[in-house]
Amino acid sequence: MSKRWPWGRRFGGGAASRRHQDLFIDLRYNGSMPLLIDGHNLIGQIPGLSLADPDDEGDLVMLLRRYTTARRGRKVVVVFDHGVYGHPQTLDGYGVSCYFARSPHDADAQLIKRIRALKRPRDWALVTSDQQVAHAAEEHGVRVISSHAFARQLIAPTRPAATQAEQRDVRLTEAEIAEWLRLFGEAPEE
Repeated sequence: MSKRWPWGRRFGGGAASRRHQDLFIDLRYNGSMPLLIDGHNLIGQIPGLSLADPDDEGDLVMLLRRYTTARRGRKVVVVFDHGVYGHPQTLDGYGVSCYFARSPHDADAQLIKRIRALKRPRDWALVTSDQQVAHAAEEHGVRVISSHAFARQLIAPTRPAATQAEQRDVRLTEAEIAEWLRLFGEAPEE
């Protein structure tokens, strides 16, 4: 059975088509738009995180905070199904807002409700592999990123952007080099 994806192509259900689908999604997502994330759906795709862990939500939020910090100004809204309703510690911060639904069904409904309420849906991307939620996003013009593709992006090592000072090629004169060598207690070569 083939699946219909937001960009209009059809892919079969095999591993090769999943690679093509994830590649295409990665190319479409520019990394600057706000994200609406199906939390437990994403947790199931991240190596080292387990849905059986009572702190799985907190662990995902820490990864998302690292992600938003590395990409300044990023907004992430994550909806978790069941889990600890009204988590005892606040998980919001660093560009990440968290919401807990009472049951898995409520989380899907909450995601769809949020998608329908978006004022500028084309500015948003949804991270999920749930077909019902993805279909609702498609209908409203929200880009869909598979949880598998985003998980790879989330756990990839991040390299901080070079500052302007690092990008500038600074050339020192012989006199400046001699001054620095004297300052650090080394005699300049004559």
